[in-house]
Amino acid sequence: MAIKKFGSQTVKFQNPPSIVSTYTIVGPKEGEGPLKKYFDMILEDDMWGQESFEKSEAKIQEEAIKAALTNGNLTNNDIDYLLSGDLLNQIISSTYTARSLSIPYYGLYGACSTMTESLSLGAMLIDGGFADKVVCATSSHFSSAERQFRFPLEYGSQRNFGAQWTVTGSGATVLSSQGDGPYITYATTGKIIDMGIKDATNMGAAMAPAAVDTLITHFKDTGYSPSNYDLIISGDLGKVGKSIVLDLMKKEGYDLSSMYTDCGVEIFDGDAQDTHAGGSGCGCSAVVLNGYIYKEMMKGNFRRILIMATGALHSTIINQQGESIPGIAHAVAIDVSKG
Repeated sequence: MAIKKFGSQTVKFQNPPSIVSTYTIVGPKEGEGPLKKYFDMILEDDMWGQESFEKSEAKIQEEAIKAALTNGNLTNNDIDYLLSGDLLNQIISSTYTARSLSIPYYGLYGACSTMTESLSLGAMLIDGGFADKVVCATSSHFSSAERQFRFPLEYGSQRNFGAQWTVTGSGATVLSSQGDGPYITYATTGKIIDMGIKDATNMGAAMAPAAVDTLITHFKDTGYSPSNYDLIISGDLGKVGKSIVLDLMKKEGYDLSSMYTDCGVEIFDGDAQDTHAGGSGCGCSAVVLNGYIYKEMMKGNFRRILIMATGALHSTIINQQGESIPGIAHAVAIDVSKG
């Protein structure tokens, strides 16, 4: 019997895992944005001494994980599992990071939903008694993502105003069966929602319906309402997707106007930094969660939050063949108490 399952898609953890340490590394552009004071390391050069953007991204993720372990007074040998993923083919940033760290590893691909996917699965492993300590991590890099999903930078393509700027950065979270919180109390696993959007430059519109589906499911499964949270934040819908979520949720009877925002909206000053619709990428929700949200929770400014990272599960090949873009969203509730 699935005694920890609530409703159709939600798990309530009986022994909520604790977040015991985090670490964030971001690129120069992110370090100039509104959340710069919350990031642990801001790079002066997004190549970081590497031969390619892809190798730079792998280094960023590896160093973020190492630093998160150091912050928790832990070593690689203390960790039962590493759960990580990224945007690149064969999740190479995470794979090469795992090769270097030599920690038992599950590679994940949830596109930009990977941060909350890893937290959901990591919390299940710990609450299920299969692990005591798990590292959850992800990364993205503007330049590596651009040339895989859009055009080489040298092409100099024009960006439309619905487009988002892929965040260069990585965030790592260490979960433990012991600790003083904040705690992961609920996880709502998303379903694929595809409303037929084919414009790969408008990720917000493609992913927003999945975010709405997961939010409504979470509230129905848990019995919570938006007012139960100090903050509800989606991963990387940007300005376009955020607006769609607010409109669709209002039609369903949920007013999110006082507590909802989006990581992609918060990480950049869109006007001053010319990021159009905002931020995106796996690293977007990862650095906002492990930087801004975690540190504000530790200060007591947020007591209960819901973070819901969203992912567009497509590839350039299938998109060019005329297929639409499937979206998904996974939500995780984090509380300063065990609930």
